[in-house]
Amino acid sequence: METQRKSSGDEDAGERGLLHTWRGYSCGITPERLLLPRPVLQVALGVRHGVLLVEGGQVYSVGDLPWKQNQGPALEKHTLESVLSGQRVVAVAAGSFHSGAVTEDGGVHMWGDNTSGQCGLSGLLTVPNPTPVALLDSDTTPPQTVPVLELACGEQHTLALSAQRQVWAWGSGSQLGLSAAVFPVWKPQKVEHLAGRCVLQVACGASHSLALVRCLGPQDIHRPPVDKCRQCNQLLYTMTDKEDHVIISDGHYCPLGVELTENGGALEAMAPLQELKTSPSEPVPPSQTSTAVSPAPAEGADPSSDTTRHQDSETEDLTLADRPPPDSETSAAKGGVTLGVKGSSYPDEQAVKDYLKKLSENTQTGQTNSLTPGGLHAMPPAGDLTSSTPAPTSTLNSLVASCASVVGERVVSTYEALSFRKMMNYLPSGAVRSGGLAGADSKAERVRLEDSVQAKKSSSTGDIREEEAEGLRRRLSLPGLLSQVSPRLLRKAARSRTRAIALTPLGGAAPEAQDVFPTLQTEVWSWGHCQHGQLGHGDNLDRSQPLCIKSLNNKEVVRVAAGAQHSLAVTAQSQVFSWGSNSCGQLGHMESPSTIPRLAKLSEGIRVWDVSAGEKHTLLLADGDCIQPIIYYSGQQVREETEESAVRESGRRDEGEGEETQAGGGFTQQPVLLPFCMNLRYVSNVFAGGQQCMALSDRNVMGFIASLHELASAERKFYCRLCGIKTQIIRPLLELESLSSALGQVVLGLLLTLTGRFSRLCLLTGRHAASLTANLRRGRDVDGLLVLDNTSVFLDSYHEYCVAVGNFLVMGGFQTLTKPSLDFFGKNVELLQRLLESSQENADAADLLVALFYIPTRHLHEYGRLLLKLATCFEVSSQDYQRLQDSCSKFEYLSLQLKRLRKDAEYTFHFWKSFPGKMTDSLRKPHRRLICESSNKALTLQNAGRFSVNWFILFNDALVHAQGVAPYKNFFSTHHVFPLATLWVEPIPEENTGQFGLRVITPEETFTLLASCPMEKAKWHRSINQAVDQALSGGVGQETASISSGSGQKLEPPISRTASYTFYKDGRLKEATYDGRWLAGKPNGRGVLKWPDGRLYTGMFKNGLEDGFGEFIAPNKTLSKNDHYQGHWKDGKMHGLGTYRYASGEVYDGSFQDSMRHGHGVLRSGKLNTSSPSVFIGQWLQDKKTGYGVFDDITKGEKYMGMWQEHLRQGTGVVVTQFGLYYEGAFRDNKMMGTGILLSEDDTTYEGEFSDDWTLSGKGVLTMANGDYLEGSFSGEWGSGLKVAGSYFKPHLFETDKDKTRVVKLGRLCVSADNKWQAVFEECWNQLGCEAPGRGESWKAWENIAVALTASRRHIHDSPEALSRSHSRILESLEVIPQHDGPITMDRYHTIHLYLIKACDTALHPLGRLVETLVAVYRMTYVGVGANRRLLPQAVKEIKSYLSRIFQIVRFLFPDLPEEGGLIPEPSAILQEKKEPGSADTPLQSPKPGRVVSSSALLLPVLLPRLYPPLFTLYALDKEREDDVYWECVLRLNKQPDLALLAFLGVQQKFWPVSLPVSVVALGEKQQVISSTKDACFASAVETLQQISTTFTPSDKLQVIQLTFEEITQEVQVLLKQDFLWSMDELFPVFLYVVLRARIRNLGSEVSLIEDLMDPCVQHGEHGIMFTTLKACYYQIQHEKIT
Repeated sequence: METQRKSSGDEDAGERGLLHTWRGYSCGITPERLLLPRPVLQVALGVRHGVLLVEGGQVYSVGDLPWKQNQGPALEKHTLESVLSGQRVVAVAAGSFHSGAVTEDGGVHMWGDNTSGQCGLSGLLTVPNPTPVALLDSDTTPPQTVPVLELACGEQHTLALSAQRQVWAWGSGSQLGLSAAVFPVWKPQKVEHLAGRCVLQVACGASHSLALVRCLGPQDIHRPPVDKCRQCNQLLYTMTDKEDHVIISDGHYCPLGVELTENGGALEAMAPLQELKTSPSEPVPPSQTSTAVSPAPAEGADPSSDTTRHQDSETEDLTLADRPPPDSETSAAKGGVTLGVKGSSYPDEQAVKDYLKKLSENTQTGQTNSLTPGGLHAMPPAGDLTSSTPAPTSTLNSLVASCASVVGERVVSTYEALSFRKMMNYLPSGAVRSGGLAGADSKAERVRLEDSVQAKKSSSTGDIREEEAEGLRRRLSLPGLLSQVSPRLLRKAARSRTRAIALTPLGGAAPEAQDVFPTLQTEVWSWGHCQHGQLGHGDNLDRSQPLCIKSLNNKEVVRVAAGAQHSLAVTAQSQVFSWGSNSCGQLGHMESPSTIPRLAKLSEGIRVWDVSAGEKHTLLLADGDCIQPIIYYSGQQVREETEESAVRESGRRDEGEGEETQAGGGFTQQPVLLPFCMNLRYVSNVFAGGQQCMALSDRNVMGFIASLHELASAERKFYCRLCGIKTQIIRPLLELESLSSALGQVVLGLLLTLTGRFSRLCLLTGRHAASLTANLRRGRDVDGLLVLDNTSVFLDSYHEYCVAVGNFLVMGGFQTLTKPSLDFFGKNVELLQRLLESSQENADAADLLVALFYIPTRHLHEYGRLLLKLATCFEVSSQDYQRLQDSCSKFEYLSLQLKRLRKDAEYTFHFWKSFPGKMTDSLRKPHRRLICESSNKALTLQNAGRFSVNWFILFNDALVHAQGVAPYKNFFSTHHVFPLATLWVEPIPEENTGQFGLRVITPEETFTLLASCPMEKAKWHRSINQAVDQALSGGVGQETASISSGSGQKLEPPISRTASYTFYKDGRLKEATYDGRWLAGKPNGRGVLKWPDGRLYTGMFKNGLEDGFGEFIAPNKTLSKNDHYQGHWKDGKMHGLGTYRYASGEVYDGSFQDSMRHGHGVLRSGKLNTSSPSVFIGQWLQDKKTGYGVFDDITKGEKYMGMWQEHLRQGTGVVVTQFGLYYEGAFRDNKMMGTGILLSEDDTTYEGEFSDDWTLSGKGVLTMANGDYLEGSFSGEWGSGLKVAGSYFKPHLFETDKDKTRVVKLGRLCVSADNKWQAVFEECWNQLGCEAPGRGESWKAWENIAVALTASRRHIHDSPEALSRSHSRILESLEVIPQHDGPITMDRYHTIHLYLIKACDTALHPLGRLVETLVAVYRMTYVGVGANRRLLPQAVKEIKSYLSRIFQIVRFLFPDLPEEGGLIPEPSAILQEKKEPGSADTPLQSPKPGRVVSSSALLLPVLLPRLYPPLFTLYALDKEREDDVYWECVLRLNKQPDLALLAFLGVQQKFWPVSLPVSVVALGEKQQVISSTKDACFASAVETLQQISTTFTPSDKLQVIQLTFEEITQEVQVLLKQDFLWSMDELFPVFLYVVLRARIRNLGSEVSLIEDLMDPCVQHGEHGIMFTTLKACYYQIQHEKIT
């Protein structure tokens, strides 16, 4: 089977593009077939000639061609235009006596008669052959050539439609639309009046022009507004300020065109308008355009203005509720035309009201027969289907109408509409290149313009008044307008009382995908000569500028055609409007006047989809009863034949003509069917021109063509049917005044949703039908079927619609609708039956309504059938077959699904009808569907009471358990709803109980259901599981597919899932809502828990309780602020590390247990903006300060370091103040009470009893700074006068030394170092999994470390910015657990050392966390007020305690590490032998095997650098006096030159350098040391020693001293030129010199620090001796006397 394409092969070339020609309409005519070498694609006919475009892009001319020089009198059948053979032509056009062609690249070629410049070539009267004509856009620099899509030719003019959708014209006459002063116009010019609009098609009559234009929408808003006429440069809009309002007029008419007075035009138009066949009471939806329908351009409307704005027509929309009282109804409710107050020559408001009333009555009672049932306009896309569009009253109308005109193109931004850019399949001239057409649909633009509308995309049950006000605001916010509109008028206008419901899909209703469909939002514009009314404006006035034909607005015109003196428009609903000359009945009706568009008279069911017009006749191509298209002819019978055959034919025709000629005298009264059309097979286009008729047809190759025609025909028919339902049923229903009271708010909302979705579906169908028609006209191939690429748009629309019908049905909407609908159906339901095409007797109105609304869903099967039919025309392996087959199966599947949805909805509806009691109201929800229920006693509750009755109802979103007591009639007294998303069900094994049980688990209840038999158990288990799965996958309100039909497969919903639930039982969670992860009925995983009182928890859950990391917010009502906790949880309580910010401003950062502060923590208190007036850091026990802690009272300037109990200072402790006071001793009840020691800054000391803070009371000793002391009883407050009873001693009067030194020993009455910060170490042990220090398994500790690191990595993974790259590398390396058992060698020792350095570098490691906390507490203790020299011994002890306690943890992690002072064994015996001889003399610090293990060597490098600043400050304060003496001496001695100082210090002369080393002076020189030389001797050693201040640990400092000695030795060796061993007497003076020259400021502090923290195992080695030498130098310098 061949793939059906426009094949260029010869086999079926004869089957497609067959051309037939004939004249007239009598029965005897037989069309003649024109034989051409290739299939014909397009035909254009002039008066006596024609142009044919064939496949391959070649052009033939036929007929009379006087412009061809070589053409003899013999008429050739067809002539190839060989000039064009090099180009690929895509479109042709023919005027009366000239022709045109458009090539693939958008170039234009013209030939034929050029007397009026219609070929666009100056200087030639005729153009024999196709000649290029350039369209140059002068607006661009340099001017660019404009590519063209299609041409249209008249008698003396030519129009071109550019790729930018703009119209260009050349030739002669007002029909150019150029307002040119001089004709002919040789050079193509742009028709400025249509600039900024998207023109879809152009057509030319002999002397008039038509354009099909897309209505303006938001997509056109970016076009610059045209403010001035481009011809005469006058303002297009004028504004006149009146007392309380502004008159805005758009009545400009270009004087260069045809003059037309406003009055003249308007009044002349009046008479014919009386009989206009569009009733003003017909609802007319607002279009996206600025030119919505107004039934009659009444007195205020100017024929030349382009619009009566869409605001006018909004009132005509479906007025639903809140109608005004009758007296105000005439204008507003009937949708009258509004007036702009323009001048005194106009009738007053009352006159207009009367006129409108008369007009509406006349049309309502008068003839509507020309409108076929489907003849009313369908809804254009203007925003959300469901939104109601507010309608202004007449006050507002008149305001807005006058305002609206001022903004021309700008006003249209107020309607959000769908933009459809790709017109390629739509345009009759079909240039496939027309991709990027006018106006990109910028979403941002839309949002910016219309944020207010966007907010209303819900199901229009919102507050009517609010929306009304919204609409008012929106309409009045015209750019630059509000400033000129008086506020008084706005206020008056705002009092609007009617409301209209738009049946229009509002913004966003149609997805982006629909952009490819042709638009139905169109207007027809006309200009040129109008002596026969062919412009359609209701008059005979010529127009030199394009003007919109108002009465065709909202008629969904999809194609226009022009005969010599008449015009035609085809609508999406397959109706034909015609106007102009009707001399031979060419309009298809005999009504007059024919100056306004009227419907051609065709039998019902005839749907026209292509038209063409000749000189005095019209051809219509339509759908009949069968698939094959039929042709109608309307107009003049052709008699004047010159050929003999024609004479014979006319004889035959006279015989066969019968009644028609009698009635018409040679022309038709209404369109006549051409009997031969069935022989032409599948006609795709008809063409008319002059007196000629042509039809283009295809044979039905492989059934493909027939299937394409059938698909298009079915879609057109379906669209007409939908429009019929909408205009005859939906709109009248919505207009009923009793509707809202009858239905109630909820059901009304559902109805509006339903009708909105119906409109959307209707619109989609119409646009699809238009695209299928366009495909028939041009391509006739699979690629033109938009349904294949946009299947999802159709499926979604149908699914949404079907759900909306179901929801309405379930809520009993159709039942409640029957009563109000009787108001306009009466008892007679024939209308419904006719629309349903059913003849059922005694049918119920509600059932008919249901059936009617379900009609669209039946169409899906039709899609599937026709697509399958098309698919069978292709080979199974072909891609086309695959695409068609896929779409077909999707439609078929959805069709089945929707049938199921309907069945579910009906089943549910019947259930509610029979459901007892008041529960219906609370349980009946639109989206809720019944799946099964246990009224047959198939399911009972285990352990239920004897008289209790239990009923289980399974819906698609919940399981309902209704309970009651048996004897009562209405016995279901209570019910409970269990949402399915949080319901788990599991079967109970039967072997245990012998019962068929199902266990149901919900968040707050677990119960067992007993089934009557295994079948029932399986059924319920499967149904519940499927329903749960469905609820989880689609979400219930999400309009899920049906599940009651339970297919056989086992569906187990996931045991872990995400869902939302509100708790109802009393308890901690009452009324709280949880949203997050669940596991078997319990919150588990990440989630959010929210209480009604504002408490909010966000974080991890485990087994139903908060567990893991989480955030908690609790409002503090008294302070109107929130408490905020962020940290770890366990079993629903705060547990572990966290930060709690209290509403009062306090912040606690530390450990929690059972939601109480417990363990180590910091509490910062402070009001308002102060940094923190007090800080406590230390141990907490059950929310109270208990244990060791440091309290810094910044406002008092005191710091307490000691024991606490229940928030009180209790036990031993130390207090230091900013004034230098120091107290250590006992505290009781938060006071200094008991024995204590108090020192002041000047060393005055009291040791004895205290009774209150700083209050002495009892026995004690007061020692003065000079050593004198008082002993006795003291009372009073320190510093404010003490009472003393006792003895005074002056010890130095006596000889005994013992009594002299009454030194007070500090540190006895304070907390010992090992008792400090126990909670911090306990936390670390706990993290390692030990209950107490050292109790536990080391392997388990390593596991805990790995878990902690991984968890932290995962936590940080969520916020990667928190981690630097180096940090994450450290983390990665730590995740590898080092070898932690087996003998420790030097290599392993180094590995451990490196591991500890890394571990202590990151707070995510337990050791790192420990070190970080210790550093924090140490700084908190010894910085600020704590920088007191008396605290130095404690600070040093604290560091040593840290070392030993951390070393205990390290040894627990590495059990084989020797204890403090232990030796690491040699790596091997051989190594040992090699190294043994020297090992005794080598310093222990050297990195050779046989290292002594010590906590300080291992841990001080990690710890001390972090603690160094506070510690060294304490040393500096402690050694202040000694350092001052030393420094004074250093400064004095350093004034000496080198040799003098060496001599003074007693350095032996042999060590005096004679010359300086090379490095000090210029290279290669030796400079002698002379008496004045300074700072040059031993310079390198001095420099080395100065580095002691840049190191932290004692071992590093000792290393510096060792290097200094080595530098001195080296220099001396160079001097003596031999190896040399020092004696101390020789070395000391030299080293003393180096120390003096090094000028180290705090040498005493450095010495003390090394001494206090030096590794004990080093003291007796080489380093120890060197250190002793440095220390001796320090003391020597202090006591040095300069003689």
